Amino acid sequence: MTLPKILVTNANGKTGFAATLQLLDKGYPVRAFVRTRRPNTTQLERAGAEIFIGDMADMATLNQVMQGIQRAYLCLPGIPNPLFSGVSFAVAAQVIKLEVVVMMGQWLSHPQHPSFATRVTNLMDSVLSWMPDVDVVTVNPGWFADNYMAILEPIAQLGLMPMPLGQGLNPPPSNEDIARVIVGALTNPAPHIGKTYRPTGPKLLSPKDIAQTFERVLNRPVRYIDISEKMFLKALRVQGLSPFLQSQMRYYAEEYRRNAFGMGGSTHAVLEVGGQPPEDFETIVRRYVAHSPTVQRSTGNQLRAVWNLLQILWTLVPDVEGYERSQYLPRVSQPTYALEHKDWVISHCLEDTFGVVHPI
Repeated sequence: MTLPKILVTNANGKTGFAATLQLLDKGYPVRAFVRTRRPNTTQLERAGAEIFIGDMADMATLNQVMQGIQRAYLCLPGIPNPLFSGVSFAVAAQVIKLEVVVMMGQWLSHPQHPSFATRVTNLMDSVLSWMPDVDVVTVNPGWFADNYMAILEPIAQLGLMPMPLGQGLNPPPSNEDIARVIVGALTNPAPHIGKTYRPTGPKLLSPKDIAQTFERVLNRPVRYIDISEKMFLKALRVQGLSPFLQSQMRYYAEEYRRNAFGMGGSTHAVLEVGGQPPEDFETIVRRYVAHSPTVQRSTGNQLRAVWNLLQILWTLVPDVEGYERSQYLPRVSQPTYALEHKDWVISHCLEDTFGVVHPI
């Protein structure tokens, strides 16, 4: 039997990379759509993916990349105008008449959210639903486990976990488990058409729980430090995040502090759609530690960690408000965080045991 050919957008990204490898492992032909060639692009190519380099905002490119494709995973790029790319993708998907599109959405998605990127995701939910000949499945994860690994160096070398999380809770999913839900919907779409799934880890964790997990894996004391938004933004700049992502991440950190990611707890979406139980956080941490060059405790690595922290202290706070104005990012008259938005709360309370969100 000939398996359908699947397009994976943003295939260099966290979920696109994992989903591509999982699809290839199942024997599916995959076209991996990337903006630029990176080291993991070569890894995908060696695993058997067909690599296509191009811009999702270019209609001619989209028409070309979708030739011979039956199903697709859509993950919007983290750029200042992702909506143009998303709408262009939807137009091309309808012209080609794809069987199904699995879209990477957002747990926080609603029309009045202060984050421009989140409002774009909300608009894309509507745009994709207007395609008359293409079915849609939405995957709505919250705060990824991968986000904590961005500070693996100070955790491993200095025993410090500086993040602006307050006392918020989160059931962190791995990139691989999110990809399992995506792959489950792509390879067997019929039971999932029109549904929205939230992949999570197996249980809610506090920042203290997360720090204690790092303690067990690294065999050293780890202290959680609830840093300010300004310090967080300085750290994002030093880490090299784009100004656009810096401007958006501050909203997600605020949502974390408000416990939006703890809403609804853990789900069974990974098991029911992805086919296996979700990984616990300790398992995820052990995998990152095993592959990270920054965790080996040495004088050189410790000095490097201290230097990087000093760079953060010396760095100016990015003017994210000014950046948003300079890019003419649309604003809403009444910006509302998730737990303050009545419709969001009602719809996200109506999850069933499989993690399916039933819209009101």
